[in-house]
Amino acid sequence: MTYSENLWLYFTLLFGIIIVPGMDMLFVLANSLTSGRRAGMAATAGIMAGGAVHSLYGAIGVGLLATLLPALFNPLLFIGAAYMAWIGYTLIASSITVSSVEGGTSSGWRAFRQGAITCLINPKAYLFMLAVYPQFLKPIYGPIWLQGIVMGLMTMATQAAIYGTVAVTASRSRTLLISNPSATILVGRIAGGLLVAIAILTAWHGWRAPA
Repeated sequence: MTYSENLWLYFTLLFGIIIVPGMDMLFVLANSLTSGRRAGMAATAGIMAGGAVHSLYGAIGVGLLATLLPALFNPLLFIGAAYMAWIGYTLIASSITVSSVEGGTSSGWRAFRQGAITCLINPKAYLFMLAVYPQFLKPIYGPIWLQGIVMGLMTMATQAAIYGTVAVTASRSRTLLISNPSATILVGRIAGGLLVAIAILTAWHGWRAPA
């Protein structure tokens, strides 16, 4: 697999995860609906800042692992692949819907701060980084820190595109998500299928890689 193909695979997984309605998306929706587009965009910026911190943690952790304990790199890859497959299965088996949106704030700075905290206190984000980053940050592609910067920027750009769009079109998005629960269920199951497929692919590449 080339580095470009590796990045496309990461983007596909990242997009599938971010677009599924969750805590971050609901927070952006709440601020946009109760306090307007500016608050929604401020919340989006806060979530992007939190995502940057998660990316930093992931890159540092994988970099240290690859340098100090290279023998554990492939086992962690298989563990991460299994975790991604499990998440994918739960998404396929569950019915994700959005029934209500509450909360909000009138201050742009407060929305930014709360958005960052909302992202940082989400334990699933840390598990996502631990499971996903070893799949895509690999020494064969060059310096780990440089790969981490690229993936971090991709993460922030994807968050900006998806959550920014939600913030701008909050009312329409809310109507769609509440009045068409089958649409969110379908999105969740597609994302789950992507997780399972990518988990199988990364485990296969890890199995073929030389020891």
